[in-house]
Amino acid sequence: MRGLFLAAACAVVVAVAAAGGPAHAEQKFISIGTGGVNGVYYPTGGAICRRVNEARKEHGFRCWVEATNGSIDNVEAVRSGDLHFGVVQSDLQFHAYRGSAGFAEKGAFGDMRSVFSIYPEPVTIVARRDADVETIGDLKGKRLSIGNPGSGARSTWEVLERALGWKRSDLKKALELPATDTGDALCDNEIDAYFWLVGHPSALTEETLTSCDANLVQVTGSKIDALVAENPFYRKSSIIAGMYTNMEAVATFGVSATIVTSSAVPEDAVYTLVKAVVGDIKAFRLLHPAFTGLDPAQMIKEGLTAPLHDGALKAYRELGLLE
Repeated sequence: MRGLFLAAACAVVVAVAAAGGPAHAEQKFISIGTGGVNGVYYPTGGAICRRVNEARKEHGFRCWVEATNGSIDNVEAVRSGDLHFGVVQSDLQFHAYRGSAGFAEKGAFGDMRSVFSIYPEPVTIVARRDADVETIGDLKGKRLSIGNPGSGARSTWEVLERALGWKRSDLKKALELPATDTGDALCDNEIDAYFWLVGHPSALTEETLTSCDANLVQVTGSKIDALVAENPFYRKSSIIAGMYTNMEAVATFGVSATIVTSSAVPEDAVYTLVKAVVGDIKAFRLLHPAFTGLDPAQMIKEGLTAPLHDGALKAYRELGLLE
């Protein structure tokens, strides 16, 4: 379906140009794989495309967003050329580039290229208050949504499960719900908790906490400390007090959300996207609360494993961020 969409988009451009229509004769398309519509990946892609599309008459690119299952799907769509860019957790960028962990079978994505990182994504566990889940250890024997296959959440849960020394059978029930279904499932008492990684504030977290009696869960302990110390793509994190109504600070760990592409994507496409976002970071910060603290100096290195794309390097040098 993605390939058909890309072909159709190109056909539209050719037809308009041939007809002498108002569209830019050299208009090209940029596609970004994101995640579920209730997460932050989807509005992040939308914010990037908004900035690109505001100047499309000048550079000839039109940007669109595709909802996906998340990081793993985005890696594979960029690898195959079905999508130009993808939002990917920093841990999965690390493993995809090297061909390790869950990417061992398909092998290293050596042509992956970094564009920039965006915001921290803490491991976030939301639980029904009557389930008595205050810390991650309390999840044993509970009904937990561990994330749908293809999502970064699912991959991270599997890593965390191993780090804790748990088996899947330590949960009363493990469900594979997409993020869009987890809030309703929790409030309808179909699950005790759900697990995901997300930038805060997130609409789904807010909706869950205000729709039913629920709480956020602390993700700490010596095994978490060891996991973070052993892996450069993880970092200690927290969800600050007051982020959501009547919420105290929650200690956890997490990754960074990053934008990746392929070396096969043209330099001018990457350059255009970077200049649209980082070139006017003040305007971009206004598009979502998760972007408030973005610092270009950190965006060009935080959580990035794959080399920067040549188009990104060109933009960063022009912006004075790299020599």
